[in-house]
Amino acid sequence: MSKLLSAVLVVTGVFLNYAEHPQLTLAGTCASKCPPPPLGFIPGQRVNIQVVNRTSSIVLLEKVQDTDAFPLRPGQEVRFQRWTGTEPNLSVVFWDATGLSLVTRLSKPDEDTLRIELRPGGRPPGDRSIYILNDGRVTVF
Repeated sequence: MSKLLSAVLVVTGVFLNYAEHPQLTLAGTCASKCPPPPLGFIPGQRVNIQVVNRTSSIVLLEKVQDTDAFPLRPGQEVRFQRWTGTEPNLSVVFWDATGLSLVTRLSKPDEDTLRIELRPGGRPPGDRSIYILNDGRVTVF
């Protein structure tokens, strides 16, 4: 009898909780609300990198182990080519010349291009670098 009473109390509790919070007890798929897949490339694939300054000030840009820092004027675009199969991980470092925070917007306009748009804003210190691993993953720091 005590097992039956316990079972009735548990079932009643579940139904009362469902009545108060129906969204908590329903399971669903993310078919309509899935986040986009992470941005990445096939290991060994040749990747073209475009960097665009969408701020109103000069941004300094450096491809680590390849170039010294150089200025990127507002609206200016620069392109790099990279062979992922023969180079180690790649870092592109950037900062606003006036010290303002930057936000990056990454996109993949085609299969072998990574587009990095630098925009003003974000929480200090903001985005400062893009790290492209030789396994194809792309990370923002």
